[in-house]
Amino acid sequence: MRIVIVPGIDDSPHDHWQSIWQESLGPAAVRIEPASFTEPDGDDWLLALDRLVEPDDILVAHSLGCLAVASWIARGGRATGAFLVAPPDENGPAFPDAATGFVTPRVASAIPAVIVASEDDPYSSLAHLRDLSTWWRAPLVNVGPHGHLNRASRLGEWDDGRRLLTAFAAGTGTLLPPWP
Repeated sequence: MRIVIVPGIDDSPHDHWQSIWQESLGPAAVRIEPASFTEPDGDDWLLALDRLVEPDDILVAHSLGCLAVASWIARGGRATGAFLVAPPDENGPAFPDAATGFVTPRVASAIPAVIVASEDDPYSSLAHLRDLSTWWRAPLVNVGPHGHLNRASRLGEWDDGRRLLTAFAAGTGTLLPPWP
């Protein structure tokens, strides 16, 4: 079992919780490698998931990565679970113009999934997040007002997120590698 990190546009810099988690987990965590994080192409990101993900992995996606993961699952991708943090609204005013080919599937997730989001995320309204929860049949966990749950949110190691991921994994019957 591995943690597969699926960042959003522009990747996750060293001080983003995803990168901190990946570094602390060592070889138990891997990151997708699309052709570009700065000029993302939806089909390319789906291929990056195809190349990397194994059925016993847990996907930990942020922002645009959530849409890639949801689309990958909708087209038959399989993993143990999907931990989806701060999925954006592709029809929202803040959605990046550079993100071509990313859409929100409106089908139930075929694998266990949870949406973790902030109530004041500039990239998605709570109403949209509730719609995602319904479409994907994934519970929505509102972690309060923390923006986009990215480096600007100053979450650091994001201990609350680690606890949520650990609980989610346990619900799938998976034990995560120990956190250092």
